[in-house]
Amino acid sequence: MKYEGMIFRPPSEAGSLILQVTVGCSYNRCTFCAAYQGKRFRIKSFTEVREDIDEVSACDPRIRRVFLADGDALAIPQEGLAQILDYLRAKWKGLERVGIYANARDVLQKETEELKTLKEKGLGIIYLGLESGNPEVLKRIKKNGTVDQLIRAARRVKASGILLSVTVILGIGGVDLSQPHAEETGRVLSEMDPDFAGALSLMIVPGTPIEEEIETGKLVLPTPFGLIQELEMMIKQCEFTHCFFASNHASNYLPLRIRMPEEKEEALRRIREVLQRKDPALLRPEHLRGL
Repeated sequence: MKYEGMIFRPPSEAGSLILQVTVGCSYNRCTFCAAYQGKRFRIKSFTEVREDIDEVSACDPRIRRVFLADGDALAIPQEGLAQILDYLRAKWKGLERVGIYANARDVLQKETEELKTLKEKGLGIIYLGLESGNPEVLKRIKKNGTVDQLIRAARRVKASGILLSVTVILGIGGVDLSQPHAEETGRVLSEMDPDFAGALSLMIVPGTPIEEEIETGKLVLPTPFGLIQELEMMIKQCEFTHCFFASNHASNYLPLRIRMPEEKEEALRRIREVLQRKDPALLRPEHLRGL
């Protein structure tokens, strides 16, 4: 496999073959993200991708899941992406699912019928970063997409039948926008109605623009219990048809795995108990937190 630079994938793709079909991120300007710094975005040729697939298939004929990296591989034109999916299915007859990162604009560049075609060819899940449902926060972090675009993108994915996983970030609004960030993010998540939702806590990566905001005092982060209070406000606003909601990422102080709406009230009860007791022993230790 010919990987270029660091490779990132969603936690749920830990057992998948990571196939790098693009290098970097076509946008790469979000203030909190350092994942693709130093990479110049390009789409790999089909020849490059095919060579990697051939190499792995010769060693392991039992691949069941594949994740297409890097940051927004859905930016690949429809014909090229379909070609990759077709070749994956030809090599692994038992392939169950292909996953991919996407941003809202990439999704909206494809019609619902095009997404349905990709689903038929094996694309099973799209990971979309919302980060926040608050317009001011999205503007601050230079997110590549407005609230309206993110909602429309989510609905288009859902209409295609592809599973949708949406990520949000606790603390990214700072102390001053903590409440509107949490509440509006919960409401926007409800409008998106994803199959999976994941809440991470903001971790400051050296060299990112948001690090400078912290150092200059422009952005003040909530306390650990402030982050948990955001989680409470967010979940309280969430109204899903059927969603698996998780805050068990390594960055979070209070890991939760919730099937919503069934377990919503029990989760809120647990969060309120932690907030009432304010016992640091109930939280994930700082040395165990990370990206």
